[in-house]
Amino acid sequence: MSDEEHHFESKGDAGASKTYPQQAGTIRKNGYIVIKGRPCKVVEVSTSKTGKHGHAKCHFVAIDIFNGKKLEDIVPSSHNCDVPHVNRTDYQLIDISEDGFVSLLTDNGNTKDDLRLPTDENLLAQIKDGFAEGKDMVVSVMSAMGEEQICGLKDIGPK
Repeated sequence: MSDEEHHFESKGDAGASKTYPQQAGTIRKNGYIVIKGRPCKVVEVSTSKTGKHGHAKCHFVAIDIFNGKKLEDIVPSSHNCDVPHVNRTDYQLIDISEDGFVSLLTDNGNTKDDLRLPTDENLLAQIKDGFAEGKDMVVSVMSAMGEEQICGLKDIGPK
Protein backbone atom coordinates (compact mmCIF):
# COMPACT_ATOMS: atom_id res chain seq x y z
CA MET A 1 0.00 0.00 0.00
CA SER A 2 1.25 3.46 -0.80
CA ASP A 3 1.06 6.44 1.53
CA GLU A 4 -0.02 8.82 -1.24
CA GLU A 5 -3.34 10.57 -0.94
CA HIS A 6 -5.70 10.23 -3.87
CA HIS A 7 -7.37 13.39 -5.14
CA PHE A 8 -10.59 13.06 -7.09
CA GLU A 9 -11.89 15.89 -9.21
CA SER A 10 -15.49 16.71 -8.44
CA LYS A 11 -17.54 17.06 -11.60
CA GLY A 12 -20.62 18.35 -9.75
CA ASP A 13 -22.83 15.52 -11.02
CA ALA A 14 -23.56 12.46 -8.93
CA GLY A 15 -23.89 10.40 -12.09
CA ALA A 16 -27.67 10.54 -12.10
CA SER A 17 -29.00 9.84 -15.56
CA LYS A 18 -30.68 12.64 -17.49
CA THR A 19 -33.23 10.15 -18.85
CA TYR A 20 -34.88 6.89 -17.88
CA PRO A 21 -36.20 4.09 -20.10
CA GLN A 22 -39.93 3.53 -20.52
CA GLN A 23 -41.75 1.13 -22.83
CA ALA A 24 -43.03 3.02 -25.89
CA GLY A 25 -46.53 1.55 -25.57
CA THR A 26 -46.96 3.07 -22.09
CA ILE A 27 -46.09 6.67 -23.04
CA ARG A 28 -49.26 8.76 -23.25
CA LYS A 29 -50.33 12.18 -24.50
CA ASN A 30 -48.95 15.02 -22.29
CA GLY A 31 -46.09 12.74 -21.19
CA TYR A 32 -42.45 13.39 -22.05
CA ILE A 33 -40.13 11.63 -24.50
CA VAL A 34 -36.65 12.20 -25.98
CA ILE A 35 -36.73 12.55 -29.78
CA LYS A 36 -33.48 13.21 -31.68
CA GLY A 37 -31.74 13.98 -28.39
CA ARG A 38 -34.25 16.70 -27.39
CA PRO A 39 -36.68 16.59 -24.42
CA CYS A 40 -40.24 16.84 -25.79
CA LYS A 41 -43.83 16.89 -24.56
CA VAL A 42 -46.05 14.38 -26.38
CA VAL A 43 -49.04 16.01 -28.12
CA GLU A 44 -50.29 13.00 -30.07
CA VAL A 45 -49.82 9.23 -29.91
CA SER A 46 -51.20 6.74 -32.40
CA THR A 47 -50.59 3.00 -32.32
CA SER A 48 -50.67 0.84 -35.43
CA LYS A 49 -51.86 -2.77 -35.43
CA THR A 50 -49.36 -5.59 -35.40
CA GLY A 51 -48.36 -6.43 -38.94
CA LYS A 52 -47.54 -9.71 -40.62
CA HIS A 53 -44.17 -9.86 -38.84
CA GLY A 54 -45.06 -8.79 -35.38
CA HIS A 55 -44.54 -5.41 -33.77
CA ALA A 56 -47.22 -2.80 -33.18
CA LYS A 57 -45.72 0.64 -33.70
CA CYS A 58 -46.29 3.87 -31.77
CA HIS A 59 -46.21 7.12 -33.73
CA PHE A 60 -45.32 10.05 -31.48
CA VAL A 61 -45.85 13.71 -32.35
CA ALA A 62 -44.16 15.88 -29.75
CA ILE A 63 -43.07 19.47 -29.18
CA ASP A 64 -39.60 20.36 -27.87
CA ILE A 65 -40.11 21.83 -24.39
CA PHE A 66 -37.37 24.45 -24.86
CA ASN A 67 -37.62 25.69 -28.45
CA GLY A 68 -41.20 24.70 -29.41
CA LYS A 69 -40.19 22.71 -32.53
CA LYS A 70 -42.45 19.85 -33.59
CA LEU A 71 -40.73 16.44 -33.79
CA GLU A 72 -42.03 13.00 -34.78
CA ASP A 73 -40.83 9.47 -34.09
CA ILE A 74 -42.06 5.94 -34.80
CA VAL A 75 -41.01 3.24 -32.32
CA PRO A 76 -42.10 -0.41 -31.91
CA SER A 77 -44.46 -0.41 -28.89
CA SER A 78 -42.49 -3.14 -27.09
CA HIS A 79 -39.20 -1.20 -27.29
CA ASN A 80 -37.93 1.22 -24.67
CA CYS A 81 -37.81 4.98 -25.28
CA ASP A 82 -35.82 7.52 -23.31
CA VAL A 83 -37.95 9.75 -21.10
CA PRO A 84 -36.31 12.91 -19.72
CA HIS A 85 -36.39 13.80 -16.02
CA VAL A 86 -38.31 17.09 -16.19
CA ASN A 87 -38.38 19.34 -13.13
CA ARG A 88 -40.19 22.62 -12.53
CA THR A 89 -38.87 24.90 -9.82
CA ASP A 90 -40.21 28.27 -8.72
CA TYR A 91 -37.78 31.11 -7.98
CA GLN A 92 -38.42 34.69 -6.94
CA LEU A 93 -37.25 37.27 -9.48
CA ILE A 94 -34.74 39.74 -8.01
CA ASP A 95 -33.25 41.55 -10.98
CA ILE A 96 -32.99 41.68 -14.77
CA SER A 97 -29.54 42.60 -16.10
CA GLU A 98 -28.77 44.65 -19.22
CA ASP A 99 -27.50 41.62 -21.15
CA GLY A 100 -30.72 39.60 -20.80
CA PHE A 101 -29.87 37.47 -17.79
CA VAL A 102 -32.13 37.25 -14.73
CA SER A 103 -31.15 37.08 -11.08
CA LEU A 104 -33.32 34.66 -9.11
CA LEU A 105 -33.63 33.87 -5.41
CA THR A 106 -33.50 30.15 -4.56
CA ASP A 107 -35.29 28.48 -1.64
CA ASN A 108 -32.10 28.37 0.44
CA GLY A 109 -31.44 32.11 0.06
CA ASN A 110 -28.75 31.94 -2.62
CA THR A 111 -28.99 33.69 -5.97
CA LYS A 112 -29.08 31.98 -9.35
CA ASP A 113 -27.67 34.21 -12.08
CA ASP A 114 -27.10 31.84 -15.03
CA LEU A 115 -30.52 31.98 -16.70
CA ARG A 116 -31.47 34.08 -19.71
CA LEU A 117 -34.82 35.78 -20.21
CA PRO A 118 -37.26 33.53 -22.12
CA THR A 119 -37.53 33.76 -25.91
CA ASP A 120 -41.35 33.65 -25.84
CA GLU A 121 -42.37 37.26 -26.64
CA ASN A 122 -45.56 37.23 -24.54
CA LEU A 123 -43.85 35.86 -21.41
CA LEU A 124 -40.86 38.18 -21.94
CA ALA A 125 -43.16 41.24 -22.06
CA GLN A 126 -45.03 40.13 -18.92
CA ILE A 127 -41.78 39.67 -16.97
CA LYS A 128 -40.28 43.01 -18.09
CA ASP A 129 -43.51 44.97 -17.50
CA GLY A 130 -44.12 43.43 -14.07
CA PHE A 131 -40.52 44.05 -13.05
CA ALA A 132 -40.68 47.67 -14.26
CA GLU A 133 -43.81 48.19 -12.14
CA GLY A 134 -41.97 46.86 -9.09
CA LYS A 135 -44.17 43.80 -8.58
CA ASP A 136 -42.99 40.75 -6.65
CA MET A 137 -42.87 37.95 -9.20
CA VAL A 138 -42.15 34.23 -9.08
CA VAL A 139 -40.89 32.55 -12.26
CA SER A 140 -41.22 28.83 -13.01
CA VAL A 141 -38.05 27.29 -14.41
CA MET A 142 -38.27 24.02 -16.31
CA SER A 143 -35.13 21.89 -16.41
CA ALA A 144 -34.43 18.71 -18.36
CA MET A 145 -31.29 17.04 -19.71
CA GLY A 146 -28.98 19.80 -18.45
CA GLU A 147 -30.99 22.67 -19.98
CA GLU A 148 -33.03 25.22 -18.08
CA GLN A 149 -35.51 27.84 -19.24
CA ILE A 150 -38.11 30.13 -17.70
CA CYS A 151 -41.51 28.76 -18.70
CA GLY A 152 -44.03 30.55 -16.50
CA LEU A 153 -44.73 33.54 -14.27
CA LYS A 154 -46.77 34.19 -11.14
CA ASP A 155 -47.49 37.62 -9.75
CA ILE A 156 -47.50 37.58 -5.93
CA GLY A 157 -48.46 41.23 -5.49
CA PRO A 158 -46.62 44.53 -5.04
CA LYS A 159 -43.31 44.71 -3.16
